[in-house]
Amino acid sequence: MEALVAGCRDGKILAEVAIIVSNEPDAPGLQKARLTRVEAQVIDHRASQTREEHDRRLHAVMTGRKINLICLAGYMRILSPWFVREWRGKILNIHPSLLPAFPGLAAQEDAYDYGVRVSGCTVHFVDERVDHGPIVVQRTVPVLDEDTLDTLTNRVLAEEHEAYVEAVRLFFEGRLRIVGRRVLIEGEGSTPA
Repeated sequence: MEALVAGCRDGKILAEVAIIVSNEPDAPGLQKARLTRVEAQVIDHRASQTREEHDRRLHAVMTGRKINLICLAGYMRILSPWFVREWRGKILNIHPSLLPAFPGLAAQEDAYDYGVRVSGCTVHFVDERVDHGPIVVQRTVPVLDEDTLDTLTNRVLAEEHEAYVEAVRLFFEGRLRIVGRRVLIEGEGSTPA
């Protein structure tokens, strides 16, 4: 989130962050949002009977502000199929592994425990399945012999910040085109990301 706010403010991304939304009242991102002076709002999922009811409340906030792109960052809640259909091609997520390897909550720990020699991160469009949508940007990080889970996680996080800014920049430049499971980047010879 902070990297995206900074990317917008320093001109790397030709857009502005309109609002930061959390479903958790105590989420650390809300305090960070206040520090960046971006409007923040809590839409507590516990106030809704169903996932879709919560997501309809989220949808109302997004459409009321004429949002063009939703960027998930630490939003640890699965979106309803209804919401994903309404926002298809307009929701990005960042994941700390080279998808499709190691989806889910413990991606870096799983990759480290598996003994991979290369890890990294993936920015992808969100679809109805967890950590599954079309891939926009991936960044690799070598796993060093002296790495601990913490050192690897920190190096991957640094790449996440760069990759997410790049993906959002490409979106707002109108250079991303989804073709099936692939994302083509206009101006790069239609090479998939």
